[in-house]
Amino acid sequence: MKVFVTGAAGFIGGSIAAGLVKAGHQVVGLVRSPDQVAEVAKIGVAGIVGTLDDHALLVAQSQAADAVVNAASSDNRAAVEAIIEGLAGSGKPFLHTSGSSIVGDASGGLGTDKIYHEDQLPEPTADKAARVAIDKLVLAAAGQGVRSAVLCNTLIYGHGALPRDSVQLPRLLKQANKSGIVRHVGPGLNIWSNVHIDDVVDLYLLALEKSPAGAFYFVESGEAAFRDMTAAMARALGLGAPQDWPLEQAKEEWGYEMASYGLGSNSRVRGKKAREVLGWQPHGPSVLDWIARDMLR
Repeated sequence: MKVFVTGAAGFIGGSIAAGLVKAGHQVVGLVRSPDQVAEVAKIGVAGIVGTLDDHALLVAQSQAADAVVNAASSDNRAAVEAIIEGLAGSGKPFLHTSGSSIVGDASGGLGTDKIYHEDQLPEPTADKAARVAIDKLVLAAAGQGVRSAVLCNTLIYGHGALPRDSVQLPRLLKQANKSGIVRHVGPGLNIWSNVHIDDVVDLYLLALEKSPAGAFYFVESGEAAFRDMTAAMARALGLGAPQDWPLEQAKEEWGYEMASYGLGSNSRVRGKKAREVLGWQPHGPSVLDWIARDMLR
């Protein structure tokens, strides 16, 4: 299968692209610079330079491919529209990457008991309404002859195929290495569902092969509170007990989006469809075991 992957030099996209190549697929990857063409070539990917704003390029590459994986952005509607235009009426698979901050129901490091399921999604917050609208656009493409699916990832840990670091936990690690103190937002009571990058790749490969049109998947294999993850991080680093960090100070370090949602919100989900429909069986270590044994490798 010839697969067009956006974000092929990124953490998620690069890992998916490497997994596709290993599985015997031909991968064309959208990258932003000639330097990244050389980088993705190391994992067997044919890089093509462009951006998500290159409408004609996205349409043409989608038409030329047997399948498309959008792993570059969850928030670029124009790019999704271009991909759907290129795939309309073809019956080809289109996997769009979203994120479970769409159901973040608290902030400031506070937790709740609320757990969200794939068939019972809440109305989005104002901050996440545009992302949810894009998810719905992808799902609606099933009515245009596209075998579309949304894979809504949770907190991803593990080391990537190209960029080593994911999005959330490495920011905590970088701050700890800089200051000598491991910190979490607020009291760190917020819980996030999570998944190892190797299991994410396995699921994307299964979805390309088997997912029905119009499917939405939460991608998760466990959950953990941030205060437990930072405690494990402090032990791995040989530092003292982690400290609470008021949200406003956390924003100064990580910015509004990351401090409020990626590190400060509560996002607990359950993903049954990947297991029941696709036969996905996650096998990676738990996030606490990974922090203890593999994070610093």
